[in-house]
Amino acid sequence: MLYPELFKSLEQVRWNLEHDIPWDQFDGSKLTDEQAQTIRMNAITEWSALPATEMFLRDNRGDSDFCAFMSVWFFEEQKHSLVLMEYLRRFRPELVPTEEELHNVRFEFDPAPALETLMMHFCGEIRLNHWYRCAAEWHTEPVIKQIYKIISQDEARHGGAYLRYMKKALNDVGDSARAAFAKIGVLMASARRTEKPLHPTNLHVNQSLFPNDTVQSRLPDPEWLERWLDNQIKFDSEWEKKVVDRILHNMSLLFERTFGTVQDLNRYRKEIVTRLAAVQAQAA
Repeated sequence: MLYPELFKSLEQVRWNLEHDIPWDQFDGSKLTDEQAQTIRMNAITEWSALPATEMFLRDNRGDSDFCAFMSVWFFEEQKHSLVLMEYLRRFRPELVPTEEELHNVRFEFDPAPALETLMMHFCGEIRLNHWYRCAAEWHTEPVIKQIYKIISQDEARHGGAYLRYMKKALNDVGDSARAAFAKIGVLMASARRTEKPLHPTNLHVNQSLFPNDTVQSRLPDPEWLERWLDNQIKFDSEWEKKVVDRILHNMSLLFERTFGTVQDLNRYRKEIVTRLAAVQAQAA
């Protein structure tokens, strides 16, 4: 069981909302209206950890270890939303999200294969870590710069915890897990080939609500994410390469094989799929 160890390790580095945020260093002259609006949108987006947790608990009902870890993940993710809202409450109270706006990003996700969802959120943590690091560089006000640095570090730790559960899945179910992780790894590392940012909050997750079934589509400004990335924090090809490299590095560690490119990972995926098909045919 991983939960006790992960709880202890995350507890040791947990930051305090009152004492670890340098609120007294706020410099209002360095916070623009444009920047404040992006903080508002990120606060609402982070609130979507609520429906994500409900999804994880539903789809992993048979894995009490992972569901127990959700108590830690959910707490820390909701604290990201809370600290961003606290920043606005102190310095731009007119921009604090309403309860209705927060509740609007809570909707049911369709059931999905648990291992593929785990891998998708692992890649999502890597991407968020880089988005927030980039945002910290873009912002000019010192307190929010520090907040984004702090929550980016949380996202990296969460990715590490997910990786532990992925390693556990390899031991438990072998090639079925390899196939699921490689499939989603190829997808999430191929963002440069798509027109939209590849992150769980921007993927369609409820067929009955389509097209209003992504977290981003349910924000007060559904077009915000692309504008934030492309025109504001300027998450460019150099940053994207860092995300892809980090995904491939972790896949290399997980599968004990070196993947220098997405194409390398895709070839491995095909190898695993072929091996699974052969086993199934033999069993039949």
